[in-house]
Amino acid sequence: LVEYGNRLLSFICDTGLYLDRAAKAGKRIMFEAQLGALRDVDFGIYPFTSSSNTIAAYAPIGAGIPNHKLDNCIGIMKAYSSCVGEGPFTCELFGQKGNELREAGGEYGAATGRPRRVGGFDVVASRYGIRVQGADILALTKLDVLSYLKKIPVCIAYEIDGAQTEDFPIGGRLDRAKPVYIYMDGWNSDISGCRKMNELPVKAQEYVRFIEDAVGCPIRYISVGAEREQYITVY
Repeated sequence: LVEYGNRLLSFICDTGLYLDRAAKAGKRIMFEAQLGALRDVDFGIYPFTSSSNTIAAYAPIGAGIPNHKLDNCIGIMKAYSSCVGEGPFTCELFGQKGNELREAGGEYGAATGRPRRVGGFDVVASRYGIRVQGADILALTKLDVLSYLKKIPVCIAYEIDGAQTEDFPIGGRLDRAKPVYIYMDGWNSDISGCRKMNELPVKAQEYVRFIEDAVGCPIRYISVGAEREQYITVY
């Protein structure tokens, strides 16, 4: 412990003061969040949440600089849905369809190997997440995972007690929600080598544009593989 302590000693400081001075000096500061809006203790699906606030607005508070605000927020959003743990998951796929998507996306816990729950893209939940996160632009990840599908399910609304809604429900209404799907044509080709938007198959481009229009936030980045360089800058 002493050895490691000596290595870390020079990095230990009042981080709030350090970041405050950096912000006032015009330095660039990047915060990275995790878990997403639906695990936020106030804005998520309680009680299936973290014990803290996970949305972007709380990053300066958690970092010790509540007197500063975010200049830009990039939302990270998969091209399909996934979930860790219990709680309502309206778009969950079961059986063979769920297993195939889970395998294609490698959706297993990094530490535990626990299978994640997976489903089609959820416009309703994603639009809600973008709103409470205050996302300015989006990075759409794992588009390549969907390349094996002939038809891609996209949930555009929920049906609750016989009525459709495009707004994310709260409380018991979410437990009764059923997905309203449309099915988009797949592209059935390897896109991992694409580095420009116009290099993607037409159907992949149509999928991206549909998602962008549906959630109401511009998609600037698209990942097409697991490696760091496997992404597209849209604009």
